[in-house]
Amino acid sequence: MSRRPGGELASRPLHFFWICDCSGSMQADGKIQSLNNAIKEALPHMQHAAEENPNAQVLVRAARFSDGAQWHIAPTPVADFRWTDLKAGGLTDMGKAIRMVAEQLRIPPMSDRALPPILVLVSDGQPTDDYTGAVRELLDLPWGKRAVRIAVAIGTDADQDALQVFIANPEIPVLQANNAETLVNYIRWASTAVLKAASAPASRHLGDALASNVPVPAPPSAPPGADVW
Repeated sequence: MSRRPGGELASRPLHFFWICDCSGSMQADGKIQSLNNAIKEALPHMQHAAEENPNAQVLVRAARFSDGAQWHIAPTPVADFRWTDLKAGGLTDMGKAIRMVAEQLRIPPMSDRALPPILVLVSDGQPTDDYTGAVRELLDLPWGKRAVRIAVAIGTDADQDALQVFIANPEIPVLQANNAETLVNYIRWASTAVLKAASAPASRHLGDALASNVPVPAPPSAPPGADVW
């Protein structure tokens, strides 16, 4: 049965995931607080972008990883979303966080009528667990493969290769943030420009025979400034 082009679009969910590194190294040089500040600063812009796009019901959640991985904030409508500061300490169990996210991209709980989810992974280090296996499990899922996967490297010690494995798309670069201002710009871009692209009417759901990848807009250039991390 064909779906009617009108009316149903407004109820299509778009799931947005922050996946945040809270390992001990994030305590250094104010990195964890810069990440907290960047997400807080981006939130009003994200809410405005969602308001302008009635095609999607944006639900935001956050996962944290250090010694293991936990949900930091449960799925929340973007208009009601409030950020709770992260604290750092421990290892970098990035793979556990990816597996935790992957479980949420199965059908169910995901619907085949959803818009492509957005996964934003932020890290300053190297995974300390089975990360590549977790990414394979993610990409084996239809919604994992179709998700818009963005990665932000905080500082020069971040494992660029691991983050590129997560992105799994040579056309999307790892975003390198070496100071707080650049981090703010990248976080705002991911939560506004990428959100708009994924929630556009052209973003088809899994049941569409001609479903295509979301055209990710070009990220902003890093502003001039001293490298802190």
